[in-house]
Amino acid sequence: MINHVKVSALAVKQLRKMPFFIVDKFYLWKRSVEDIGLEKVREIPGYHDEKLIGNRRGHRSIRLNKAYRAIYEVSSDGSVTFVRVFEVNKHEY
Repeated sequence: MINHVKVSALAVKQLRKMPFFIVDKFYLWKRSVEDIGLEKVREIPGYHDEKLIGNRRGHRSIRLNKAYRAIYEVSSDGSVTFVRVFEVNKHEY
């Protein structure tokens, strides 16, 4: 079960500039992954967890609302498999 989340320094910096409700939803997602595992959280339709394509191949995103999303990847350091969130941004359509 993947239940460890690492948030990059860039993502933390970006979260400081986000509206509070976006930050709250991000940390709710993070706590959910740590409590019940990434596989179960991916089943929650409100996050719209999806694979990315193009130059983001290998990454996934969750929607924090219609405009904002968090981009993450599943990584391994040899002993622990974890989610590494490296960007939270305003998605341009």
